[in-house]
Amino acid sequence: MLKPSVLTQLAEIVGPREVIRDPEELVVYECDAYTLERDGPLAVVFPRDSEQVSRVVRCLHAEGIPFVARGAGTGLSGGCIPAGGGVIIGLNKMNRILEVDYRNRRVVVEPGVVNLWVTQAVASRGFLYAPDPSSQMSCTIGGNVAENSGGPHTLKYGVTTNHVLGLEIVLPDGDRIEIGGRAEGYPGYDLTGLLVGSEGTFGICTRATMRIIRRPQTYRTLLGIFETVDDATNTVSGVIASGILPAALEMMDQLIIQAVEAAFHFGFPTDAKAVLIIELDGLEAGIDRQVGRIREVCVQNGAREVRLAASEEERLALWASRKKAFGAVGRLSPNYCTQDGVIPRTRLPEMLRLIQRVSETYGIRIANVFHAGDGNLHPILLYDERDRDQVRRTLKASGEILKACIAMGGSITGEHGVGIEKVSYMPLMFSPEDLGVMASLKKIFNPQDLLNPHKIFPDSRTCMEPRGPGRQAPV
Repeated sequence: MLKPSVLTQLAEIVGPREVIRDPEELVVYECDAYTLERDGPLAVVFPRDSEQVSRVVRCLHAEGIPFVARGAGTGLSGGCIPAGGGVIIGLNKMNRILEVDYRNRRVVVEPGVVNLWVTQAVASRGFLYAPDPSSQMSCTIGGNVAENSGGPHTLKYGVTTNHVLGLEIVLPDGDRIEIGGRAEGYPGYDLTGLLVGSEGTFGICTRATMRIIRRPQTYRTLLGIFETVDDATNTVSGVIASGILPAALEMMDQLIIQAVEAAFHFGFPTDAKAVLIIELDGLEAGIDRQVGRIREVCVQNGAREVRLAASEEERLALWASRKKAFGAVGRLSPNYCTQDGVIPRTRLPEMLRLIQRVSETYGIRIANVFHAGDGNLHPILLYDERDRDQVRRTLKASGEILKACIAMGGSITGEHGVGIEKVSYMPLMFSPEDLGVMASLKKIFNPQDLLNPHKIFPDSRTCMEPRGPGRQAPV
């Protein structure tokens, strides 16, 4: 419990209405979109600018109270769970687009700005913000920066770190610093690149300067329909080997297809074992030749049909269905866990077969919808948290998939982060020396481990004790 004097200080900084301490209200903040583990905060505060963030952090630092920044709570690895208690600093109300510079193709935003708002703000001038996570209608830039988020179109355009030029950061002692800036490059170490993807353990982002890009002149979006998952996954490598780099190359398997079609009625073939969404963009000149080549690759790899979106409305409807696929999973199961591993794309057929075996072994249904062009898997494990044995089997199955990703030369995360979820698997990827170096770097920024503690690296609280439905220790 926080001392009354601390609550008084916090209320003086942000205002009494911007401090939540009622236990019933705090329940909302005990997890993010990774619901297998939960831990509630002692309080939640909502600053409105970077000065207030700095003052809040100084107060908590002086008292030795842990704290964690939180945006929309769409994260999928427990990254904003206040592990072991502490205070959540909610950045939702810092939601202004501060500047748009079209001539230099830059925007400056606060961390609570929703990802999609950036593109909407610049669309009338023919620009967009390229990183587009599936949760882009709700996820915020601060969280994207923390996790180095991706999305379907980052196959061609890159992930968050490729579009962030500078950051204003509040350090764990409350000091404010600026790193990077508006220019393309600065001498010295790339601290901006270091901060992006550090999962909120180095500092709290209070402002970001980001690139915007010109909207492509034209798009062509195809839907490849396949009788087998192997055919679809082989097509992925075939497309890249053809020398064409799509803007996006996504896959959905039959379980997801059926859920999405039931929810959105786009016209997906529910008898197909898999579909690929392949989007090309660029100049009008020559793009139809690329479409023809993509069709050939799909047919050569066993596609039974390749459809071309007939209009911009149909293209947008197709993407809306894909990006809302995770929401449609609610039709399949009371609970689900979205995994996030990466493998070389050439090993996708092997991995999808392994995921099917894992599903059968543990009696857990697993649906697949993922960034196939990147080899960035998102197996969705379906379970009911009221059944403790299902929870146990879900964690076991998840672990098998992550271990297979490592064995195939991949990674345990592509964009969701390590957070709490994958801490136990870090020693499988890195040697003790590697982990020691990374932990030492973290101590430079966060020496007392007050900011987002117990994340990324194994420590004494890596395994949280089960304390009710959904609260579960990693296996």
